[in-house]
Amino acid sequence: MSVRAVVLAAGKGKRMNSDLPKVLFEVAGRPLVAWVVEAVASAGVEDITVVVGHGADLVAGALPPGVAVARQEEQLGTGHAVRCALDEMGDLAGDTVLVVPGDTPLFRPESLRSLLDAHTGAATLLTAEMPDPTGYGRVLRDGDRVTAIVEEADATDEQRAVREVALSTYAFDGPALAEALERVENDNAQGEYYLTDVVGILAGDGVGAVAGADPDEVQGVNSLEHLAAVEAAMRRRILSAWMRSGVWVQDPGRTYVDAAVTLEPGARIYADTHLEGATSVAAGAVVGPGVFAVDSEIGPGARVWYSVLRSARVGEEAEVGPYASLRPGTVMEAGSKIGTFVETKATTVGKGSKVPHLSYMGDAVIGEGSNVGAGSITCNYDGYQKHRTVIGDRVRIGSDTMLVAPVELGDDAWTGAGSVISRDVAPGALGVERSQQREVPGYAARRARKAEKKEG
Repeated sequence: MSVRAVVLAAGKGKRMNSDLPKVLFEVAGRPLVAWVVEAVASAGVEDITVVVGHGADLVAGALPPGVAVARQEEQLGTGHAVRCALDEMGDLAGDTVLVVPGDTPLFRPESLRSLLDAHTGAATLLTAEMPDPTGYGRVLRDGDRVTAIVEEADATDEQRAVREVALSTYAFDGPALAEALERVENDNAQGEYYLTDVVGILAGDGVGAVAGADPDEVQGVNSLEHLAAVEAAMRRRILSAWMRSGVWVQDPGRTYVDAAVTLEPGARIYADTHLEGATSVAAGAVVGPGVFAVDSEIGPGARVWYSVLRSARVGEEAEVGPYASLRPGTVMEAGSKIGTFVETKATTVGKGSKVPHLSYMGDAVIGEGSNVGAGSITCNYDGYQKHRTVIGDRVRIGSDTMLVAPVELGDDAWTGAGSVISRDVAPGALGVERSQQREVPGYAARRARKAEKKEG
């Protein structure tokens, strides 16, 4: 059996109240339609056509290589959308056509495979019993035989009471589908060509159903409330898989891990942690509480808490936070520390080196075993260009030191607290720049007398 798939992704999603096409809203860092395409491909279907309409170029650009696109220039209903896809697909002789909505990211490949394996006759549909079937097309039966699907807007009160619903997911005999679509009309409440009408047309040729689908799995997204519910379900699924592999998660309900994130067994994730993009957490690392990390690498045994990481690399046994901001290009070598209220950007902190608190290090290289005192910053921008600061091994930066780049401090150098260092400091030397302290005797009393005269 040759299987070809059609993914319906042309709708605008009016209830999303956004110019962004509905299928491009993300769940766990991936567009809705990308989840669906992945599920279809994982079910063993290689020939996939996505029907695009609203925001067609944006949707097409979000699809993986090898996925075909059919354009539905005017959205005239699901039946019309499938017809647009078949026009692009050509000869369907001997083919089964799988039709899947593009806004159901929780579909598992196993469910789609079960539908295909059960498919015989002209059509087979996936159904579920819903406690609240509002919004779904109702499945009508004559005994065990499916006779039709009726959309809610066109259903009678008796039909609306039916709890078995169609899930907009079908396996069709290709030529039978093409012929039936030619007979579909738009004399309904919406004035659209419904794909569901094909079921009634093909009923005499044999329409089967795979019932009992998991209602959670088949949730579609038609509003931001739906999106949040699907996101929560996907988050539970992702975290459950990581916990089964040996990752400790303190509170899954308050932990957010994107699909592209990788976690090693033995990692520990505390509550209120957000891991996004290509972030990875190695074995023995402890992340959270209160961490946001995107496209960042957290090494074995590292400790990160109450901090923000963006395209940063945290080495083995390194420590970050609390309240640190690691901007793109930050690299922490093994055993290094970036501490409380420290910001870094395009900076390497060498093995065992520390920037413990209240500092900014930008466009800098810090060697091994060095320490940056509180309140120190690299003055890396002259108003026109960024410049580099190079700090050698075993350097001691005194508190409140301003390092005016470009500047280099040699190995074992020191700086005096409160200095503005604008010239290189030789290895082993002390760089200090501050005026000599003066003391004015009786100053407080003179101030008090002046104040009394003004008041008088």
